Amino acid sequence: MVEIATLGPASIDPAGDDAVLPFSVEGLDVRGRAIQMGPALSALLARHDYPLPVSKLLGEAVVLAVLLGSSLKFDGQFLLQTQTDGPVDMLVVDYRTSGNIRAYARFKAERVAEIEAEGLSKPELLLGKGILAMTIDQGEFTSRYQGIVQLDGASLEEVAHTYFQQSEQIPTIVRLAVAEMMTREDGGAAHSWRGGGLLVQYLPEASIGVHRDLSGGDAPEGLEHHAEEEDAWAEASSLVSTVEDHELIDPDVPAERLLYRLFHERGVRVFDPVPVREQCSCSRERIQGVLSSFSAEEITESIENGEIAVSCEFCGQKYAFDPQEFLG
Repeated sequence: MVEIATLGPASIDPAGDDAVLPFSVEGLDVRGRAIQMGPALSALLARHDYPLPVSKLLGEAVVLAVLLGSSLKFDGQFLLQTQTDGPVDMLVVDYRTSGNIRAYARFKAERVAEIEAEGLSKPELLLGKGILAMTIDQGEFTSRYQGIVQLDGASLEEVAHTYFQQSEQIPTIVRLAVAEMMTREDGGAAHSWRGGGLLVQYLPEASIGVHRDLSGGDAPEGLEHHAEEEDAWAEASSLVSTVEDHELIDPDVPAERLLYRLFHERGVRVFDPVPVREQCSCSRERIQGVLSSFSAEEITESIENGEIAVSCEFCGQKYAFDPQEFLG
């Protein structure tokens, strides 16, 4: 653990891209995680020829899933999925506690093109109305936990706030930013993506806002500390609200430096970073196992041009099987 409040900002050793940085600010009773994504996000989005607004929206979902999934204290899976009536009717992000992440989007090309032409490609317009489900899976012999929140013309940031307010009841602020980057290289321009995110939470042990309905006058004995708690959270949320999108993704402003800027007066500590990598979990053996559970009729219906062809929606990898493997 390194307390960066005692260090000069120039001496902070950054975790770099594609690493979740946990932190705490004891002076404000808050904790959180920050990340800047570069190569991993670029590799993930490069697997699909999405329109730019779809790529940006999926990138935001990826950053959000990493911020949320990296809090898990056990080996498992965090799955973020939307189902809506919007032009982008499905987003799926699969984060494993090993740090592996994969994602894909399903969209209606004509509707996305119409929105692009009108210059209205805001995330909330692309998403439309529906639900966002967040599923935690600890493995084969445990029960899944799922939280569901309504999508009703809100951005992913706003939806995350609603989720924590309704389901976790933990005061939480989430900031997300994703941008397409163009850099000059020999022979032309190079295209890439950068993403950044910040999640700040009030410590669960503290309870704020529960006495706001008290009438005026002196506070009852023993409740004076709640005003201090609310002031601390108000200060933390006010500081986070000053963060600009470009600061979240700027490689010259690594996560450690941003945290120092925000919280150095209160004492901010960072912990060991958690690496993130673009890695699909599909394999020939896994798909073969799924096909083995199909009935003979289902296998027959799956045959095209004498083979069974399967493509992974996450990474685009194609697999071909001889039907006789499954027909006996």
